[in-house]
Amino acid sequence: MLITNIKALVGVHPKETSFLRGSKLNQLPVLENAWLLLENGLIKDFGPMESVPSSGAKFETLNAKGRFVFPSWCDSHTHIVFAAPREEEFALKIAGKTYEEIAAAGGGILNSANKLQQATEDELFESASVRLSDMIKQGTGALEIKSGYGLTVESELKMLRVIQRLKAAFPIPIKASLLAAHAYPAEFKENHKGYIDLIINELIPQVAHENLADYIDAFCEKGFFSLEETALILEAAAKYGLKPKIHANQLSVSGAVQLGVKHQAISVDHLEETDEEVLTALSKSNTIATLLPSCSFYINIPFANAKGLIEHNAIVALASDYNPGSTPSGNMNFVVSLGCIKLKMTPEQAINAATINGAAAMELSEQVGSIAIGKKANLMITRPMTSLAYLPYSFGQSQIETVILNGKIYHD
Repeated sequence: MLITNIKALVGVHPKETSFLRGSKLNQLPVLENAWLLLENGLIKDFGPMESVPSSGAKFETLNAKGRFVFPSWCDSHTHIVFAAPREEEFALKIAGKTYEEIAAAGGGILNSANKLQQATEDELFESASVRLSDMIKQGTGALEIKSGYGLTVESELKMLRVIQRLKAAFPIPIKASLLAAHAYPAEFKENHKGYIDLIINELIPQVAHENLADYIDAFCEKGFFSLEETALILEAAAKYGLKPKIHANQLSVSGAVQLGVKHQAISVDHLEETDEEVLTALSKSNTIATLLPSCSFYINIPFANAKGLIEHNAIVALASDYNPGSTPSGNMNFVVSLGCIKLKMTPEQAINAATINGAAAMELSEQVGSIAIGKKANLMITRPMTSLAYLPYSFGQSQIETVILNGKIYHD
């Protein structure tokens, strides 16, 4: 496929660029009035229109006049495998109940776990497929999915097997995280050691045996998993090659970020609460700060300090946190808009955070996240737009006209 007359080809980073940190997030290379050649599912070449190759009969040609071409969004934090939505909690939030109050009353994660334990693998696959199709149509071209709504060995494995089926069924890279340390099941409420032993001695070995996950994750937070408990789980998982990610500092400054840095976590995610020690720790580390602004928007908690992180030279990514309780949306276009509107990121910073740095948070930088020769041809073509900033400016309205995956136009 030869795409011609592109108003602006966005994210033309050098292929060797794996991520952007600090002030480099301001650098979003754009090639105006461009062409882009796709071949065998990869980006073959690109350049200015004065050097466009003759297509003849060799290529399918697509005229992108007035349109921008972006690399696909890389969504590095989702929970899209779940049994049912939780709109019954929506009214409770409106009435003023906090996230913690809803969880204490049997809602929240345990609510989702109860529903998931009763669902079949086929039911979970079908419902997650609908969500994933919607996300792809909104521009997502690489994805991480977590378990964590099973909270038993059987149900956590069921979730991870569904993720494996999604990997096989959909044309985008998908990474899987074992998040059994998401909450304590009711039967282990007073026996934390018993549940951690279950994760370490039964679940992690079985997950490794079946090669069901790329990462280990834990909700390290007051009322959930302590620093010491999280460290035990990370250390056990490391023996099986599962790299750490951590839900960190969502509700409090807990030390979880520093724990993640100590264990060379791929990313620490949420970070709605930070202090100077958190900023300093991330300034000296390749651990990525993955921010989830649509979670803050939905449950009305503080937004992460993106500006402080960038000023301290951290690597910042944006992701959706799509889940049934705190973020019932996987629309990365809205996430990028929130990055600008609420996190005070520039359009260039937010787009880089949702593409090249999102790819890095899934260790997929060699495949996706930027426009570079040899990378996967996972792209999105906008409607005609006046400028780059128009995409985040027009929040809530999709500007994506065409999705291309592996060099082919995606049809649901």
